[in-house]
Amino acid sequence: MTINDLIILYEKKKEKFGKDAYRHISNLLREAKAQHQKDFEGDDHEQSWRSFKGKNLEKLIEYIIVDEVRSLELEVVNGNLLERTNGKNLPEVLGKVKRNLLIDYGEFGSHLPDVDIVIYNPKDSKIIAVLSSKVTLRERIAQTGYWKIKLASDKVTQHIKVYFVTPDEDGTLTTKIPAKKGRAIVETDLDGSYVLSETDIEESNKVKMFDKFIEDLRKIIQ
Repeated sequence: MTINDLIILYEKKKEKFGKDAYRHISNLLREAKAQHQKDFEGDDHEQSWRSFKGKNLEKLIEYIIVDEVRSLELEVVNGNLLERTNGKNLPEVLGKVKRNLLIDYGEFGSHLPDVDIVIYNPKDSKIIAVLSSKVTLRERIAQTGYWKIKLASDKVTQHIKVYFVTPDEDGTLTTKIPAKKGRAIVETDLDGSYVLSETDIEESNKVKMFDKFIEDLRKIIQ
């Protein structure tokens, strides 16, 4: 199974559910897991599946948003590509994007934050937003909050919006009050989170269903 198989499953969801296809990502992943197990050869399918799911959820989200992001005259790049590629081996635009995302640790050098998707303006390589994505929030949400604080502490990067995109399979974001720890972190330390789930959530200025993402992105570039 590959990312292309996930995309095919998503396109089938789009045929059936239209603009609400994003709500069925968890079902899509369950279907993919069953197929992944059929194809699996080895001793530990669960570990293999977790690895596959983790690295391909971000690619699927990138696929879902890329056309609409480009309609705003912006571009998308995978954070791992920037991380693993030396700046001199990147196209000039992406080389500048990488430099514009670096966090200065003084004598310990400059390092990229751990983000999955970077949205930038191809005309000047200015970064508009970064996205992290996971099936559940757990420890990753605190890490994302840390990167927001680091980006906000430097004048060069303080404008960058930091978002978390998730199917929220453990229901951390469902209610605002009383808030679970993950929701509290989103509400206070991030610029927002967008949820891809069948379950309706109690929305706020910071926590919304995924269909609000592009409109919010449009607002911040106007």
